[in-house]
Amino acid sequence: MIENFGNKVARDIWEKDRSPKFPSQFHERAKALLVIMYNVSDLSELKAQGELPALRIHKLKGDRQGDLAVDIDKTSGWRVTFRFAGGKFLDVKIENYH
Repeated sequence: MIENFGNKVARDIWEKDRSPKFPSQFHERAKALLVIMYNVSDLSELKAQGELPALRIHKLKGDRQGDLAVDIDKTSGWRVTFRFAGGKFLDVKIENYH
């Protein structure tokens, strides 16, 4: 379950299926990941229901320690980032943080 969104891009993809600040070729993949996140309450469920082979849940480092990320597109750097606690996805963002 998604508890809240951490940026406008993620909220726009969720509510409008598009965001002018996010490459259009990745809209469908990003929305699919958000829908899965909304419908699961466990990280293993997210991984199991994700679209293979690109789904890779990984921990972030440095000042992002405690955050997790899932690749939207492996080569572009766009990811869904979030914190996970109590069966909920918190501060869900779509971003290219590199």
